[in-house]
Amino acid sequence: MKPSRPSASTISRDLTAGLVVFLVALPLCLGIALASGAPLFSGLISGIIGGILVGAISGSRVSVSGPGNTLMVIVATQIATLGSFEAFLLALLFAGVIQIALGLARLGFLAAYFPSSVIKGLLAAIGIILVMKQIPHLLGHSADPQGDMAFQQHDHANTFSELIHMVDHIHPTAVVIGLTSLALLYCWARFKPLRQFPVPAPLVVVIFGMGMGLLFRQLGGTWSLESSNFVQVPKPDNLSGLLEFVQTPDFSQWRNPALYMASLTIAAVASLETLLNLEAIDKLDPQQHTSPPSRELLAQGIGNVAAGLLGGIPITAAIVRSSVNVNAGGRTKLATIAHGALLLASIAFIPTWLNQIPLSCLAAILLVTGVRLASPTLLRQMWNEGRMQFVPFALTVTAIIFTDLLVGVLIGLSVSLGFILHSNFRRPIRRFVEKHLGGDVLHIELANQVSFLNRAALWKVLDAVPRGGQVLLNAQSTDYIDPDVLDLLRDFDEKTAPARGVKVSLVGFRNKYDFRDRTQYVDYSTRDLQSQLTPQQVLQILKEGHERFRTGQRLTRDLGRQVDATAGGQHPLAVVLSCIDSRAPAELIFDLGLGDIFSVRIAGNVICREVVGSMEYACAVAGAKLILVMGHTRCGAVTAAVDLACSAEPTAHATGCHDLEPIVRFIQQSIDPQTCQRVRQLSNSQKEAFVNAVARGNVCRVVETILQQSQMLHKLHDEGRVAIIGAIYDVVTGEIEFLPHADACVGDIGTGT
Repeated sequence: MKPSRPSASTISRDLTAGLVVFLVALPLCLGIALASGAPLFSGLISGIIGGILVGAISGSRVSVSGPGNTLMVIVATQIATLGSFEAFLLALLFAGVIQIALGLARLGFLAAYFPSSVIKGLLAAIGIILVMKQIPHLLGHSADPQGDMAFQQHDHANTFSELIHMVDHIHPTAVVIGLTSLALLYCWARFKPLRQFPVPAPLVVVIFGMGMGLLFRQLGGTWSLESSNFVQVPKPDNLSGLLEFVQTPDFSQWRNPALYMASLTIAAVASLETLLNLEAIDKLDPQQHTSPPSRELLAQGIGNVAAGLLGGIPITAAIVRSSVNVNAGGRTKLATIAHGALLLASIAFIPTWLNQIPLSCLAAILLVTGVRLASPTLLRQMWNEGRMQFVPFALTVTAIIFTDLLVGVLIGLSVSLGFILHSNFRRPIRRFVEKHLGGDVLHIELANQVSFLNRAALWKVLDAVPRGGQVLLNAQSTDYIDPDVLDLLRDFDEKTAPARGVKVSLVGFRNKYDFRDRTQYVDYSTRDLQSQLTPQQVLQILKEGHERFRTGQRLTRDLGRQVDATAGGQHPLAVVLSCIDSRAPAELIFDLGLGDIFSVRIAGNVICREVVGSMEYACAVAGAKLILVMGHTRCGAVTAAVDLACSAEPTAHATGCHDLEPIVRFIQQSIDPQTCQRVRQLSNSQKEAFVNAVARGNVCRVVETILQQSQMLHKLHDEGRVAIIGAIYDVVTGEIEFLPHADACVGDIGTGT
């Protein structure tokens, strides 16, 4: 999807969001550089490159790139291993080249394989860490640099011990600024007049914090904040002095083998963090756009090449800054670019003013962002999605909090994979029993991937097939079958099943497996089946078929085989007289195959001598055991008959159909003439109920007429060789009401009520 272009409606919002992200990103860039053991200015360089260069190339609308906090330990380790920061810059440059190659190779598709439970766990964990890491800064204890998200800190403390130790280092001024900033952010989010104010809440908080800091500095004494409680931007003596902070790579180190291992490590970790964060950021995007991951790898690679040339540290898509961008209303990449431009302009022109921003007010902004990421709503959602989603989510959150982002995500991925393997191991197949005309068939539906881990479970299912039973092996949804499993299936088909008298049917196996489709169970009506069944059993077959239709569990049928098998003759079980309505096809409603029924369709399911003659042939000659008259609700023919019942206008004149008169007259026999005036006064719902009652009465009249007009069918009925019943199919619910006895229609015939 193409990134959105700024428009008049989004420019002001994006510029405002860029300003807010800039205020938050500034201390994060400095803190990550400090925690990485790199020059402070290197963090700012990466922030500028991540905002302007990467932001312009990236395909993401709301992602903000900058120094990656997950890489802090790697940066510190590689600087020590390579012996100098300049050598590290050459490794970073080569890492960027590797990322460019990954992007051009379109390997960003790997992002699609991260489970949503792990991505949501990542979001929640970052939120919780933000809250815990920002509380000390909020209260004035600033031993841990801004941006350091690791559990174990460089001062040998950890996230939890830092919370305990801060009790002895709380600064009253920081507390006042921090808590008041939180109150401002809370009120801004709750009151509509403040939300409509053109200045965003985070900017108001920063201005307020600067003012309070200057005020308390004037008071002096214990109320004056220390320099460590403020943003600390390196200050050049003049504009040209900025160039003194820029460092370049040491190209003489290109022969050092350790440099290439460092490049591979940086490229791998930075790419993985980018893909993970990009997936998470897309979930935060209120417009739910999907960012192209391969293009993001390309953009990050170009950014890291530039960072290596200009003295920066590794750049990745940053979830904290991106979250702030989304919360501040950023909608296009203009917000990202604007934040990078502001970083560049600010360190060049106003570093002194930036150093007046208290960390406690910035901590309040990040703390609110953390609460939104780790909302109780997300926890409830994951809990409601079940154990397979909640456990990987919870373990991902826990692991990230106690280790770091990458380790936590890898643990979450391992747990998710474990659940998948466990589920596949326990349920590699779906098994259910199909009740065909020829008897029960055990239907075994193989999974998409059938590995050697599934062999034991599959053998257990096959071994449980009773002697003389029937089994259908369905591989229609299967892409891969392990050779060990194939040997098991082939051995069962060729040896075990024949020895036990089990008939094995196959469907859907690929040609390379050398299994041909075959059906050995009876899935259509045969002469033997027809002769063995009673009318009551045929009715039960229809009822079971309708239940399958209603629940979406239709039988697996080989229609090609049915065509061949019925070409030489037919042995239907029943005659179904139904309406021509397109919503009431008997074969579908009763889940039947070719040759199972005689289907007679006529408007209004009325009876005439031709239909009676067809029924006599079906039962007396072809051997059908059941006649089912099936009417349906909301019948157009019945509705027309009701509308014309009290009208003096001829049917042909009213409808334009000259041969419809006999059908209308037959249906009107089920309407009490005295109800004509009342019908015109009924509401739409009342009229629909009346029409449905007439349809029911019409079915019962047809059943009686069949018995009256055909002596042969009457005799077969009296002898119990043929059952004649009615039914009403509800086109709204898909349900069928069977009317097996004539007295079920009492009150309907002649009144339509």
